[in-house]
Amino acid sequence: MANVTFSSQLHKDKTVYAVAGSHKQTILELAKANHIPIDFSCGDGECGTCLVKVKPVDKKLGHMGGPLNDREVKVLKELGKITKAQIEQMAIDDLPPTEWRLACQMVVRDEDILVEYPSK
Repeated sequence: MANVTFSSQLHKDKTVYAVAGSHKQTILELAKANHIPIDFSCGDGECGTCLVKVKPVDKKLGHMGGPLNDREVKVLKELGKITKAQIEQMAIDDLPPTEWRLACQMVVRDEDILVEYPSK
């Protein structure tokens, strides 16, 4: 199982367990199932409301998760969280080039991560 720790300035950190091997559950779905108040609007990767910062717990592993999908790239680029050079590098490395992700798009893998989200 993967440990996913959700962290916010206004809420106590909460660590939850993602089902190992599901490769279908997004960060947003996991947060909703565990009553973690990540803001979202569309839930479809179009608006950027669910922007989160994802960091590996084990710093040696580097970036976590799979590559960004087209919707995520478009929104992150509009928000200024990813550059054209990073997008091009992702095509070569097959790794996410940034810690910024959309919670509704990033699928939880079998890896321990820290998810930082804004609070109201």
